[in-house]
Amino acid sequence: MAAIVNTESAAAASLGQYEVFGVEDGDMLKMRAGPGTGFNVIVGLPNGTALRVHTCEQTGGTRWCRVSLKRARGLKGYVSWAYLRKK
Repeated sequence: MAAIVNTESAAAASLGQYEVFGVEDGDMLKMRAGPGTGFNVIVGLPNGTALRVHTCEQTGGTRWCRVSLKRARGLKGYVSWAYLRKK
């Protein structure tokens, strides 16, 4: 039974593959340096951008997730959970 719990804990360490979804036409989801709108914008991400979600946390009324780009894993930051969907 302990092996099952350990496997589940390891899986929870990364929430998996997601993509940017629901951003209005002509706009981009802002990847920020920290979990909140007060942090600097690192890059804008259009709908369909593939991301790996590592962790999420609630800050104020927004759930922020620490992510990395699938095609540029060294590029990491925070995005709003509201604009992500499971891939």
